[in-house]
Amino acid sequence: MPKKDWERLHRFTPEKLAAARLVLDEIRSGTSVMRAIQNHPLPGGGHVAKHVLVAVYHDRVERGEIPADPLLLARIRMKPMRSLSGVTTVTVLTQPHPCPGECIFCPEDVRMPKSYLPDEPAAARALENKFDPFVQVRSRLDSLTAVGHPTDKVELLVLGGTWNAYPADYQEWFIQRCLDALNQKESLSLEEAQTANETAPHRNVGLSVETRPDEISPAILARLRELGVTKVQMGAQSFNDAILENSRRGHTTADTLRACALLRAAGFKIVLHWMPNLPGATLDSDREDFSRMWKTILDQEDDTVLSGFCPDEIKIYPTQLLENTELYQLWQRGEYQPYTTEQLIDLIADIKSAIPAYCRVNRIIRDIPSEHVVAGNKRTSLRQDVLEEVARRGQRCRCIRCREVRAEHVHPEELELKDLIYYPAYAEEHFLSFVTPQDRLAGYLRLSLPMYSFPPLTGLQKSALERWMQDWEQYFQSDLKNAAIIREVHIYGQALPIGSEKEGAAQHIGLGTTLLQKAEDIARLRGYSRMAVIAAIGTRPYYANRGFKPGNLYMVKDLEAN
Repeated sequence: MPKKDWERLHRFTPEKLAAARLVLDEIRSGTSVMRAIQNHPLPGGGHVAKHVLVAVYHDRVERGEIPADPLLLARIRMKPMRSLSGVTTVTVLTQPHPCPGECIFCPEDVRMPKSYLPDEPAAARALENKFDPFVQVRSRLDSLTAVGHPTDKVELLVLGGTWNAYPADYQEWFIQRCLDALNQKESLSLEEAQTANETAPHRNVGLSVETRPDEISPAILARLRELGVTKVQMGAQSFNDAILENSRRGHTTADTLRACALLRAAGFKIVLHWMPNLPGATLDSDREDFSRMWKTILDQEDDTVLSGFCPDEIKIYPTQLLENTELYQLWQRGEYQPYTTEQLIDLIADIKSAIPAYCRVNRIIRDIPSEHVVAGNKRTSLRQDVLEEVARRGQRCRCIRCREVRAEHVHPEELELKDLIYYPAYAEEHFLSFVTPQDRLAGYLRLSLPMYSFPPLTGLQKSALERWMQDWEQYFQSDLKNAAIIREVHIYGQALPIGSEKEGAAQHIGLGTTLLQKAEDIARLRGYSRMAVIAAIGTRPYYANRGFKPGNLYMVKDLEAN
């Protein structure tokens, strides 16, 4: 039994433990969880909490009183959605640090990194733990374990504004301490921590940081790979340069396109943040702006690519009017008007059904408590409201999150392997997916066939362009020359322990291996001589078992010609 469960167990009153044992037995006999809980109220009022059930379950399994039963644990788990995407996400925040941006919509609080407030859930945990990465990760793992979630496959989500603005030694220390927490032991270096995590009890299967589009270059991407980063979040906010200027965002649409092209060429997964209702935007202009995210547009005169962002994931963050911002002053002068909740629901319902099947919508509203919002939408349940409106219209969203198989049973013989091909700026993408007869997504692979001419860099001055090309050759050529790139392999369903199986679950039934074989076939037919995969630290053994070998920054595999 996990140590924290044992400690909690001995803090519970005898009455709670006795009631929990009765509830657990009743659930095991077939009674629904909520009915069993209601059937055994506590003597002083109230009912047994699920975290008590989880602790008692682990104790009884440890004592040999009942057999381990993953299905039972899944039934008593709190908030099962947290790990139904196949992995468990742990969010950590970096310490307060100056940001290069001057955005008029960002709140500032000296206790927090810019744009964060101290009572947002993840930010509150970071503040409570004094922004110590080790303590943040350990406390989150303990909390997740206490409510029954598996934590052996962990995606680290590092928030805190512009990652590249932090000193290099702080970045390395921060990631090393996160890994130490996952490894449950101290290390003397980042490299030692990374090596230990390949076989650790909590393996890092994804590492995400957030930054700005104008903070992306080949040298920076190489540094991110050295740290183990696999996913980059960027605040695009808008694809209209006038609106970006109104918001004093400090970058252009061309910067965002160039950043997306470079990230994709280096194999990273791309998450873009988009903000409707910025100063100067209207409901109609926001609809048009959102559609630009998915279109690849060429300048007919010189064939320059003007659009083609095509992110893998997006976060829709409607502009929220907060008092400690410059935007608040515009509102006071009558120069800005926030959308109403009804307008936002209508807008997002309009655009959501048009999101491509290769993209995942991670969020539709920030976790900012409603008391901070001065005017406009204050509902934090906006995602549910939008989905209800989409359903009312008789429409559906085909984004990844809306199609995940989650806890549904999967029958491998019924799955269809699909290849969705699309063309973002300077690449050909294959979204290979296993789909159920009900159009539910059981797993997918992102295969990128890059074009390394780098036209998006031509907007740079000649000296900068030459330096960037030299950097690319120096850092990436040894791994990526004539290589097709696997940017992500993800199998959905309830996260299962490494090496385990569960009847009807999508994980650990060979879907990932089949997708890899299909990707290799495509790459070979298209003339690529090798495959490269942007492997997370904890997934290196998985790829090694499938023929990939460590390169400089990637795992690589030579392809035999047909």
